[in-house]
Formats: sequence, structure tokens, C-alpha cells
Amino acid sequence: MDEYSELFIGLDTSKLKISVAVADGERTGDVRFHGDISSEPASVAGLVAKLEKRGSKLHFCYEAGPTGYDLHRQIIELGHECVVVAPSLVPKRPGDRVKTNRRDAVSLARLHRAGELTAVWVPDAAHEAARDLVRAREAAGEALKRARQQLQSFLLRHGRVYTGRKPWTRAHYRWLAVLQFDHPAHHIVLAEYRQAIEDAEVRLLSRGDLDERARRSR
Repeated sequence: MDEYSELFIGLDTSKLKISVAVADGERTGDVRFHGDISSEPASVAGLVAKLEKRGSKLHFCYEAGPTGYDLHRQIIELGHECVVVAPSLVPKRPGDRVKTNRRDAVSLARLHRAGELTAVWVPDAAHEAARDLVRAREAAGEALKRARQQLQSFLLRHGRVYTGRKPWTRAHYRWLAVLQFDHPAHHIVLAEYRQAIEDAEVRLLSRGDLDERARRSR
């Protein structure tokens, strides 16, 4: 098997598999599709070990996306370079609109060798954990907002309008607790909406507690 001082490896990542392409170190060298591997860490380690036999220096790259940065960290820990690139800044050839995993991997390998990719900042594990906490808190806040809007829309459709000074106070919740409807089904709907709000409030409070504990542990 041919050996090269450098290899540039493009990885097209997805939930279950990674498509791999390899560009020889010379600028005009071959760019080959290596194949697909599982996205499991053991498969990645096997790929790296195999490529180490072909090149003394390996340069990996893949596009930022929903699979996160664990792949980047694993490759770095294995002793090789890896960059995560911004998908919106990957150069596209005119008229090249057909996307496949294979073509994307080959394109990444070629562009990486040419130095035409723009890397993004990769957070360390602590930063990523903090980001996840922020996202979880924002999601909890959005869930509470939606639950309250659904209840308000239901009440408005049935002519129940709160005239107090401010909603979602103790006075407002007391008002909700004594609402009456002609049809039993509407009482069930009201109870379900109120339960959804209560669940969302508990979720938001728990996310806040996690955030506070995370700050104290830094």
C-alpha cells in the first residue's frame, strides 16, 4: 500500500455512519472515497489506526452539525489534527447541487488539502455542557410559554377573560381554580392545560437549579 507523509481526510457525518474520503498529501494527488464506517468510537479508532499505516500525519475535517464535537475530541486524543468547518462557508462549485455523503466527503478532503475550509471554534467539554444547560433552560421557557398561550386561547374561545392586574399570579391561579363550564369535557380540558403549565413550571425551576449548581462547580 502506498505511504504518504500527509493525508487529508474528509468525513461526512450522520447519526449512524460516517462517509470517509482520503486525499493524498500532494496537491495534485488522488482523492479517493474510502468507504462508510459506523459512527461508533470503536469504528473511528479502527479507521484512524488503518490510516496511520498510510500517512505519518493525518488531517481530518468534518462539517459542524447535530452530531456535535465528540468525534473531534476523539481524533485529537488519538494524536491527529481535526478541524470542524462551517457548512455555510464550504466552497461550492457552480451547478453542483446534487449532495450525497460520498461526494461531500470527497469534496471536504480535497478542499481541506487545498486550505480552502474555514474552521469554527470547538468548545471543550465544559463549555459544551454549559451550552446544553442554556439550551435546556430556553426549551423549558418556551414550553411554559406555549402551555400558557394554549390555556389563554382556550379560555378566550369560551368567553373566560381574566380582568385582574397581572396573569400567572396567585390571584390568577385562584381564578382559574374556580372556573365553571357547562360541559364536563371543558373541565377536563382546563385541568389538562393547567397540569401542562404546572409541569412546565417545575421543569423550568429544575433547569434553573441545575444552572446554579453548574455555576458553583466552576
